Amino acid sequence: MNRDKIIEPEKVLKVAEILKTIGHPIRLQVLEVLEREEPLTVSQILEKINLDVEQSLLSHHLIKMKDKGILSSEKQGMHMYYRVTDRKILSIFDCMSNCSIV
Repeated sequence: MNRDKIIEPEKVLKVAEILKTIGHPIRLQVLEVLEREEPLTVSQILEKINLDVEQSLLSHHLIKMKDKGILSSEKQGMHMYYRVTDRKILSIFDCMSNCSIV
């Protein structure tokens, strides 16, 4: 595969930061869950991921992804609902499933 595009240094740094942020099993599962259904609350996400995780730890991961702009949230009543800010990031799952080293 030959790519003619060169990514600008600023964008490379941003991409690296995003990959570093989502490169955790819990965070990848959160993105997978939100790919199928959104918006969801912390407890709804917790029910759908396949890991034994405390709600406080999941909240920490959600906040980290929100701080990096990967997720957005909206408070409705007493609940905070999360969604993926830019759904194009979800194409990473297609990339991973097509990668021969995975």
